[in-house]
Amino acid sequence: MITGHGGNSRELAAELGCSAEEITDMSSNMNPFGPPPGLLAHLRERIGEIVSLPEVEAGSMIRDFAGSHDLDPGRILAGNGSTQFIHALPEMLGTRRALIVAPTYADYADGCRKAGIEPEYFLTHEKDSFHPDTDRLSKSLSGVDTVFFCNPNNPTGVLTPKSELEALARDHPGVRFVIDESYLPFVPGGEDKSLSKAGLPNIVCLNSMSKSFRIPGLRVGFLIASREMIRAWSQQMQPWPVNSLAQEAVRYLMQHRPGIQAFVRRTRQVMQEERAACAKRLAKQAGLRVFSSATYFLLASIEDGPDSGELCRALGREKILIRDCANFKGLSERFIRISLKRPQENQALLKALSRFLPEKTSREAASLGQGV
Repeated sequence: MITGHGGNSRELAAELGCSAEEITDMSSNMNPFGPPPGLLAHLRERIGEIVSLPEVEAGSMIRDFAGSHDLDPGRILAGNGSTQFIHALPEMLGTRRALIVAPTYADYADGCRKAGIEPEYFLTHEKDSFHPDTDRLSKSLSGVDTVFFCNPNNPTGVLTPKSELEALARDHPGVRFVIDESYLPFVPGGEDKSLSKAGLPNIVCLNSMSKSFRIPGLRVGFLIASREMIRAWSQQMQPWPVNSLAQEAVRYLMQHRPGIQAFVRRTRQVMQEERAACAKRLAKQAGLRVFSSATYFLLASIEDGPDSGELCRALGREKILIRDCANFKGLSERFIRISLKRPQENQALLKALSRFLPEKTSREAASLGQGV
């Protein structure tokens, strides 16, 4: 399993001798405005549910999710976070040869290795701003039976058009495409960009509520696939896959759709504004290249200056955590990822960065790259 996931605020706090609340954690991809209004109060009222077993197959939770997303509940499984499915899918699919579109989340590889499979990688390139060449990918699928694809991708923020992924799946009906859409709720119009309604039997979609609603401790995830796949896989699922409070959270979120949708729209709007402003400001730092992103985190490469580890440690001393991307397959100690937060926290990061990375000269600023 990869070490160095984001979110090590407690470890840094212990090192600095402060509380975890004093750390600005921009290393972990969570909605800075969550949880949504009313959710925590609802969970406090329902805390008594933990004295009884949860619904054995989380059927009510699945029906609530299906109804709010206009999906067939017979095509959905609920689980202990999308990570549970990521680790189970290679065995569930009977995968023999897996291809991972990278750089991306390391758990796809971990899941494959748990099933005794050493995955292969299709690496996207920095010169293409990490946008996958789906024509080249199509030519790489000979003998492959399972593809893992994060969309939008972590850590690059790249969103691949739905039409391109559908075309891949249609052209390769013998290949199962696992599309992780955990960050799609942050994309404007994300609902229309999901592959969950593509109707293709070789597409498996993953949905996570951890990031968009900031409830990672509850572990809530869904898998959407064909009825045939779900019918077979439901026999392999352990009983009580989702705890009582997680089921209550989904019930609240799905049954209060107008307010929740307003919360999502507001999150998207503010994060779009912050992403544009922060990307523009970051691009002015000497030796830093910022890549375009469809979501609220930004990948950057350090062209000149401290390496990613040194920069992360320096910011850590300022009580700010960002993600060192050196351990992502296809990246190196030149890359960092910044998960944007509220405006005042973003400004604090930019101010701290200016102490370690000077601003470009006026000539350099005039010739900034066009990709931000």
